[in-house]
Amino acid sequence: MLSKGTRESYGYIEIEHKGVKMRTSVGSPQYEDFFAGQSSLRNFSYANGNIPVGYENRPDLIANLFLESPVSWWIICERNAIFDVFEQLKPGDAIRLPL
Repeated sequence: MLSKGTRESYGYIEIEHKGVKMRTSVGSPQYEDFFAGQSSLRNFSYANGNIPVGYENRPDLIANLFLESPVSWWIICERNAIFDVFEQLKPGDAIRLPL
């Protein structure tokens, strides 16, 4: 049983990315309903920053640093519209960071 509020509890859809089929909760109807409504993510304050060397392609490290939870990597991606961490998380890129 998945606990309520975990990313996996929002169901899954199948997508194709760069020729590879995969399952993700991002974009599922339950996920979209959650974020369209009263998301707890809206309660965060944000600061603008830049991705330092060593944190490129690693939303888990960024989430661990700012949210003290590497499994919350998806919050970093969600709030910054990051769909491909290898293309969109490069050193020096601007990013919104939850405080």
